Amino acid sequence: MAAAVGGDEIREAIRAIGLAGLPVCVHSSLSSFGRVEGGAEAVIDAFLAEACTVVVPTFSAAAFGIAPPEGMRPERNGIDYEHDEPHEWAGRDRIFTTDSNEQSPAMGAIPAAVLARPERARGNNPLCSFAALGPGAESLVGAQRPLDVYAPLRLLGARGGFVLLIGVGLERMTLIHLAEEKAGRTLFRRWANGPDGLPREVEVGSCSDGFPKLEPVLGPLARELRVGASLWRAFPARESLAAAAGAIREQPELTHCGDPDCARCADAVLGGPRI
Repeated sequence: MAAAVGGDEIREAIRAIGLAGLPVCVHSSLSSFGRVEGGAEAVIDAFLAEACTVVVPTFSAAAFGIAPPEGMRPERNGIDYEHDEPHEWAGRDRIFTTDSNEQSPAMGAIPAAVLARPERARGNNPLCSFAALGPGAESLVGAQRPLDVYAPLRLLGARGGFVLLIGVGLERMTLIHLAEEKAGRTLFRRWANGPDGLPREVEVGSCSDGFPKLEPVLGPLARELRVGASLWRAFPARESLAAAAGAIREQPELTHCGDPDCARCADAVLGGPRI
């Protein structure tokens, strides 16, 4: 069995890949390390000890999504309103607040550990929030709104931050959804209850299964390092956003996952919903 990765090794990696003192959006697979002494908490502590602001996706559509309301169903929205979505909605009688620690199970252990910390900040998007810890946490995610889902990532780029993929691929890189918007696409709309209990539209991303096709564009920008069994790839947010947006603008079909029945990809390539 491979030796466990410790906090000191993770701190050394953060310094070696040039992330110390910077805001970092982390997309991660804890199991990609093999074993980590102290688990997800040790990973978070290592970044905080290196003065990073750690931003993670804490999406929660499975907990707070509601059915498409009549009169709020735009065309070309990546959804068959009669058949695509479930008929039982967990969020039907619920209201999201930034104090909630709920997230969809697929988000993983590191985002869950960030949410569990009392000092964390969480953005105000009931379906696709980001949460953060560290010196710039509140200012990064505090700008997020239901109809400004990727504000934290815009700020990440403006502040010279990075996106770090820990043992995961480009299909997990949420920044590419922001690149779609920058390329001229309108983001998809889904629904959740607002603070008044009434349905409201919420921005969400598209299908991301085709994002690895951006490797020729984004790969040259990445800094790479192995930490235990985990491959780390760090992408400068501002440069990566510009490169991905340019590629999508020139070749809209590039993001298509390849499934001819994928309505989200088909509608995204056409420019997204008509609002």
